[in-house]
Amino acid sequence: MQIVQSDIVLGEVTQNIAMMLEGNAARYSNRTMYGEKHNGEYCHTTWAEFLHSVRNVASNLARYGYQPGSKVMVYSPNRLEMLILEMAVMASGGISVPIFAYFQKETVEILLNHSDCSFVAVAGELQLSRLPQHANIKHVFVFDHLETLPYPNCVLFSELLADHGSEPGALLTDAPADDICLNMYTSGTMGVPKCVQLTHRNILSQQAALQHVWHLNEDDRLLAYLPWHHSFGGIFERFSALYNGAALMLESSYGKDPGQIMENWKQVKPSCFFSVPKVYQSLIELTRGDKEAEQLFFHSGLKFVFTAAASLPETLSVEFEKRNIPVLEGWGLTETSPCCTITDPTLKREKGIVGKPIPGVSIGIADDGEICVKGPNVMVGYYKNDDANEKAFTADGWYCTGDVGELTPAGLKLVSRKDRIFKLANGEKVIPSDLEMLIQSKCSYIAYAVIVGGGKEYPVALLFPNRNELSQPTGAVASTEGCKCPRSINELGNCLHTCLRQTNYSLLQKFAKIKFAMVIDDELSIERNTLTPSLKFAPNKIQEAYKAHIENLYGSKNSISEEVYIVNLTADNPFVPETT
Repeated sequence: MQIVQSDIVLGEVTQNIAMMLEGNAARYSNRTMYGEKHNGEYCHTTWAEFLHSVRNVASNLARYGYQPGSKVMVYSPNRLEMLILEMAVMASGGISVPIFAYFQKETVEILLNHSDCSFVAVAGELQLSRLPQHANIKHVFVFDHLETLPYPNCVLFSELLADHGSEPGALLTDAPADDICLNMYTSGTMGVPKCVQLTHRNILSQQAALQHVWHLNEDDRLLAYLPWHHSFGGIFERFSALYNGAALMLESSYGKDPGQIMENWKQVKPSCFFSVPKVYQSLIELTRGDKEAEQLFFHSGLKFVFTAAASLPETLSVEFEKRNIPVLEGWGLTETSPCCTITDPTLKREKGIVGKPIPGVSIGIADDGEICVKGPNVMVGYYKNDDANEKAFTADGWYCTGDVGELTPAGLKLVSRKDRIFKLANGEKVIPSDLEMLIQSKCSYIAYAVIVGGGKEYPVALLFPNRNELSQPTGAVASTEGCKCPRSINELGNCLHTCLRQTNYSLLQKFAKIKFAMVIDDELSIERNTLTPSLKFAPNKIQEAYKAHIENLYGSKNSISEEVYIVNLTADNPFVPETT
């Protein structure tokens, strides 16, 4: 096995989350640690106020039967109450179990049965309506101030916040570093998702390592929308603010409305921004041809932007780099808390390179190319899943990530997910992520490109349009070279023929060339499980949801409800409309 690790010694790591909160509240008492928008303006919470609330909640939880080791499911979008509750649980010996805020009732029931949670916290009426009655739930805490509560075991969160005189020692500053404090469900898997068990050491060792890479402090402001039930937002971004005393300012549209993000950007003036490529693309498009928006977005106080889930296309990263704003990229998984590598902000970015190991972490490349990890950031294991644990770790303790990569002088190079590399009928291997990135880099009107073809004679592509850009007035969106600013699925299909021909032409292996592509007038979404919380597409779910579409690309005549068009790259007539 090839192995590489950081030359930097990790050093001392804060023992637990209670110590982190107590220490920062003492250091930054009256400084803003959190902001949330109400009636168009940001309301701020100081470190002293936050710690007071966390202590009250931790103390009052005990009145309802909560004790160290208790598991609390949190079923809510990002908000102050969620932050207070999760920190109170983790800092008092409990285990927080956050889940997606808009899961349907059936999914919530599956997770409740699997998680063994005794308590549940919900945002409001919507989540209450989807919460099944469960014998093991002692109490349900409700963040919204509802006039009536549907069940006798419901408690308003304001009761937990009440100042009854918090018990001394409600926060366990002596909790062992290896105590589990967070159980986080992974995304993109079939059946019951895997539940990753993370400790204080897992989470805080990563932040200690990142201090050697960047220099966040109490003067920094993060405009945050990434969901806290997912590792990128809930661990990486959120604890980057909490650990370093920076202000975590909630983005009120949750990353869904570029116009609102820009308005919030104007009020917050973030010094750091953590996001996924799709959102960067939408924001940069708003600045094109608008000098005021350009100056606002690329303001002088922006220290760096961070991208994860997918590489930031060069057409976008260059916009930051030409203004001397570093673009940082990292790699990791929920199982590794999540960051394992990060790029050097002083070096020019290279395609596919996700950086070098952070201090304390070792990266190994197995004989079959799989990336393996060792370090204090690696999970304890999956909850109630012995089979998965046995497969996840080697006999000598390496965690097998399922990603394939290469070690280069510039850092770790990602190749693909191991389970996404497929063989065609002739035995040739295809790496779909290469094709997908090529297509998306050539046409900004495509939100997602999904390549399939395992066991078939040739690969095909499912293409999902960027509806926001298609709906813009003609000329409002900067066109890709050779693109004719399509306003409809029909026009987009015609336009894509050139992009796809160029993609095929750039491939060295003839067998990997796409023969047919289907433009589907539909949106991938987290709610339908076709997108992960970090807005990556979920290949297995997509192949399941669009099975009929894929079969049609191989000659079947299935009935399809959406408007679709097939781009034929094997014939003179490139564009074949399908029935709606």
